[in-house]
Amino acid sequence: MSYHLNIRGSLLSLEQPKVMGIINLTDDSFYSGSRISSDQLLDKVKAMLNDGADMLDLGAYSSRPGAKDIPINLEAEKIEMAVKAIRSEYPDSILSIDTFRSQVAERGLDAGADIVNDISAGLLDKQMLDLIAERQVPYIAMHMRGTPQTMQTKTTYASLILDVVREISGRTLEMRTKGINDIIIDPGFGFSKTIDQNYELLMKLDAFKALDLPILVGISRKSMIYKTLETTPESTLNGTSFLHNTALEKGANILRVHDVKEAKECISLWSKLKEFSE
Repeated sequence: MSYHLNIRGSLLSLEQPKVMGIINLTDDSFYSGSRISSDQLLDKVKAMLNDGADMLDLGAYSSRPGAKDIPINLEAEKIEMAVKAIRSEYPDSILSIDTFRSQVAERGLDAGADIVNDISAGLLDKQMLDLIAERQVPYIAMHMRGTPQTMQTKTTYASLILDVVREISGRTLEMRTKGINDIIIDPGFGFSKTIDQNYELLMKLDAFKALDLPILVGISRKSMIYKTLETTPESTLNGTSFLHNTALEKGANILRVHDVKEAKECISLWSKLKEFSE
């Protein structure tokens, strides 16, 4: 399927899979290599853009299992400052705000962000969908049950794939009802899923094509990789690249990653192989 996103009045084609680089503005993220301070921000952005990042995802609230909660104002201030700094230096960059709080999303959009990436698909803040409908920006709706603090207690499914597809479908129906046009779905690897469930989700990712929406996959350096390999997040680049190929084979349109250059190389090689499989 060929999809497009409306970015400030211009259409971004997803016919070729895109890479979203992760910018963590918190010291509580699970992967140490992704944590940056404010004075490192523009250097990190420059490096990712030079490596070919198609978009950047800015987050100031760690959503790892059991992560600590932080005040809305602190999250919003970090996001607003980062967006303004990047937009000033790199005006053409495509910026996403990783937040489930509508107040944070609003300040990020006011500062110049283009996309909102919500781990709760609007369930944790009832004002979020109204904001997205008003602003008409692309919205990434991820599957999760509960909160980052409780999600790993909610991993019981009657049928994993059917349940996740049904729950995402219910959320996207509400989004459509509110007039939201650009929706990207994220099955939520590592969120309300066990390690084995994550692998089942990846192998059956093509089931989500039934929703006829672009699919984002975020598996970069996650515990499904480092726990399986009995290593650390810092040692999982090879495993991440291997699984990215599976994600592409199964229909991923966007890879959300810590390592942009390697993800772009995965897409290039996967695309080359496709030339000889058709």
